[in-house]
Amino acid sequence: QVQVVESGGGLVQAGGSLNLSCTASELPYHNNAAIAWFRQAPGKEREGVAAINTYDSTWLAASVKGRFTISKDNAKNTLTLQMDSLKPEDTARYFCAARECRGNPALYTNPAQYTDWGQGTQVTVSS
Repeated sequence: QVQVVESGGGLVQAGGSLNLSCTASELPYHNNAAIAWFRQAPGKEREGVAAINTYDSTWLAASVKGRFTISKDNAKNTLTLQMDSLKPEDTARYFCAARECRGNPALYTNPAQYTDWGQGTQVTVSS
């Protein structure tokens, strides 16, 4: 059974840092996968933040480039989103999602394209 589990959210002051972790297990497409972070603020649509594929190709949304880094540890089956220089507008519930992917993860930035989702973790940035 596919499981996607996020952890690491919390409350931080503007300018601070947080690490989010995602563990995706039992993916039937694990040899050709894209795993992505999305976020959704109250009253707003879910938006893509970052994605990485099996071959470590990455994509970052323009709003987080230079501040966020996505990486993965294949041995631990864990994905990490390092978030630095956080801003109040980064406040949202962050979700990890996975899908089969045989190409550039930048092609898969729409939440409708993802098949397997975690429950999310809250990130709150105070001003």
